[in-house]
Amino acid sequence: MEDLLRRELGCGSVKATGHSGGGCISQGQSYDTDIGRVFVKVNAKAEAKRMFEGEMASLTAILKTDTVKVPKPIKVLAGPGGGGAVLVMEHVDMRSLSRHAAKLGAQLAALHLDNKKMGERLQKEAGTVGRGGGQVERPFVDQFGFDVVTCCGYLPQVNDWQKDWVAFYAQQRIQPQMAMVEQGSGDREALELWSALQLKIPDLFRDLDIVPALLHGDLWAGNVAEDSAGPVIFDPASFYGHSEYELAIAGMFGGFGRSFYSAYHSEIPRAPGFEKRLQLYQLFHYLNHWNHFGSGYRGSSLSIMRSLTK
Repeated sequence: MEDLLRRELGCGSVKATGHSGGGCISQGQSYDTDIGRVFVKVNAKAEAKRMFEGEMASLTAILKTDTVKVPKPIKVLAGPGGGGAVLVMEHVDMRSLSRHAAKLGAQLAALHLDNKKMGERLQKEAGTVGRGGGQVERPFVDQFGFDVVTCCGYLPQVNDWQKDWVAFYAQQRIQPQMAMVEQGSGDREALELWSALQLKIPDLFRDLDIVPALLHGDLWAGNVAEDSAGPVIFDPASFYGHSEYELAIAGMFGGFGRSFYSAYHSEIPRAPGFEKRLQLYQLFHYLNHWNHFGSGYRGSSLSIMRSLTK
């Protein structure tokens, strides 16, 4: 690995620090180099390059908003010996989120409002004499999706751009997961419930005006932390979607206290029907876990579908 980093990063000196980390998908290791300390994620799967390129694009997009800290991505490389891939990023000294939870709530809301505020600013400038003709560094995004494939875990997400959020979510989030369930187990009850639920989904979004928001996409407690300055989020699976989607997995596994939610909702208040839509968004994550880790997540997936089809 040291030779690979020296060659690809143009470093004279590379030395492992002994600091390692990782989750269920990839493993990581920090290295001291003459361009600074870096954190290197390694995954041996054949699809790792696509996964890491999506993560790099996600980190870059969040970084450009200047709202919440993420590690700066540096480069995606082919893995040592040509197997899998490697993602090199800035090393951040992190500890568990505790005293900066409220700050994370406020900064996450700022991330979610960034594109909306950009649109409002451009609209205002377009109506002002002598303004609106210049180059815009970050254009307003008026559709749902993302420029590249991103992976939630190691499974790819369909990020083709769509104007309609309800269609995007049903067709490009739930339907691919249900197709994997069908292929994996042919679970008839799940498929029947999904057929019934599709008819109910539009009712959950009546009278809602949803402006595309840049999302982290996989914001569970294992992907948030803090350093001495404030919150840090990492391992994103970004796309432009409904801001409420972000809170689904956050609520499934705990780790986000009252101060986080209070700070977030003071900037983005809950809209009518929030609780049912949160269930709908949690359905994606339970199905995704079912397809990653097995049928232990079947019960939760079916329970949500039954609840929403009543």
